[in-house]
Amino acid sequence: MLAMTLRRLLMLPVIVLVVYTITFVLAWLIPGNPLDNPEGRQASPEVVEAMKKQYDLDDPVTFYFSYLGDATGISWLLGDSSRPFDLGPSLKQADLTVNEILAAGLPVSLELGFTAILLATVIGLGAGLVSGLKPRSLLDFSTQSIALVGISLPSFVTGAVLLIVFAVWLKWFPVAQWGRPVDLVLPAVTLSLPFAAYISRLVRFGMNEQMTTDHARTARAKGLSEAGVAMRHALKNAFLPVLSYLGPAAAIALTGSFVVEKIFSVPGIGRHFVDGVLSKDLTLIMGVVLVYSSVLVLFNLIVDVLYAWVDPRIANR
Repeated sequence: MLAMTLRRLLMLPVIVLVVYTITFVLAWLIPGNPLDNPEGRQASPEVVEAMKKQYDLDDPVTFYFSYLGDATGISWLLGDSSRPFDLGPSLKQADLTVNEILAAGLPVSLELGFTAILLATVIGLGAGLVSGLKPRSLLDFSTQSIALVGISLPSFVTGAVLLIVFAVWLKWFPVAQWGRPVDLVLPAVTLSLPFAAYISRLVRFGMNEQMTTDHARTARAKGLSEAGVAMRHALKNAFLPVLSYLGPAAAIALTGSFVVEKIFSVPGIGRHFVDGVLSKDLTLIMGVVLVYSSVLVLFNLIVDVLYAWVDPRIANR
């Protein structure tokens, strides 16, 4: 398992670099100039040119390497930067650096994502176990139909419906507020539903397969109840696909959802990223993507290690 972990660790910077490069090319090709200010006072052409040179916006190659060096801490190690992991100033939000924006928004996105993935795991496991223990029953059909709807409906539809019904009509939850536990309920439920639906289907299929294996039949022959067979023998193996899925799912959920944060006005980093794309705020776009991709690959590594711990055969592949 140690060798597998080391191989994965060596791959992490390569994966992040590929994501960084692709994002940089796409962001640079976005039409517009981040130094334009159509809604306010327009700077003179001389000032704009000076700012382009200051931020390396006149040379994509220079910007690519200088920003990468500052963000990774290489420039700081070489003595070319005053601090490590400097993601630069926001080109559109005055007097704010990308580090400050992420420091304010990332804890909010993590809180939302952690709650959502916890809800998804509990709901998905419960629904999948019920369906797996009673296959082809009315309860199985009902839970899997709901799961199919949860997977199919996009978050902006689910979020809008929950907002209208429970916040506007019933007035059970506040609208566009943040800071109290009750403000977390609707966005967390909206974010968790697709994950819960997929986990439910994985557990259901896994339980159906494991409950018909030889060791399950042997356990029944020894007098163990169906619930005992499920919990003591089938659930561990049925949970392996879920564990594999939880890596990218947790990374996506813990870094928040752009759509959900926009709908419920959650002050996370998702909406800052959307605003950055619309205004071509290159430093903000690249900073958010670097953080997102790093979290994603780290969670995948954690899941790979857990998977190998649960099933040691994986470590030898």
